[in-house]
Amino acid sequence: MDYAHSDRGAGAVMDRPVTAKILIAGGFGVGKTTMVGAISEIRPLRTEEVLTDRSVGVDDTAGVDAKATTTVAMDFGRITLEDNLILYLFGTPGQQRFWFMWDELAVGAVGAVVLADVRRLADCFPAVDYFEDRGTPFIVAVNRFDGAEHKAAEDVRIALDLDDHVPLVMCDVRHRESAKRVLITMVEHVLGAAPAR
Repeated sequence: MDYAHSDRGAGAVMDRPVTAKILIAGGFGVGKTTMVGAISEIRPLRTEEVLTDRSVGVDDTAGVDAKATTTVAMDFGRITLEDNLILYLFGTPGQQRFWFMWDELAVGAVGAVVLADVRRLADCFPAVDYFEDRGTPFIVAVNRFDGAEHKAAEDVRIALDLDDHVPLVMCDVRHRESAKRVLITMVEHVLGAAPAR
């Protein structure tokens, strides 16, 4: 990251904001669009399309039967943290047939949030594998859905076979403060994972 400090000394604040690109990934219907919408300080850009009968037999909608739309390219939003750090949020499409978009969206990303749903934990494996293979720092955020079984964070960590250094947080991405805590955890993890200069 480009930290532009003023020449007023070691304790000086940054002269201009630092920007960072963050991916929000995970399975179909896990809450990526909801998270970007809840946290964005600008009107989010969405590429939502209505699910049609053409997806029958192609898309696995088990557990999200009431979902009527899907992201076909990306979601985009922005949030400013601490007056000097601007995060550009890119929500990835969750359906396998749109995964080809991930490589384009991942260019320049400094970190990622993998959203998980305890009812369908296996759906986040592709995202975890993707970021591990790319060496992109990521965290896992378990989105708590109404009526879903509450599982302990350690049980989820074991089920996902996450390395100890990967942060795992519980959240409800419908609520701005919860989504904000997820992003703060991700930024702290990215800063901790960054090589010393």
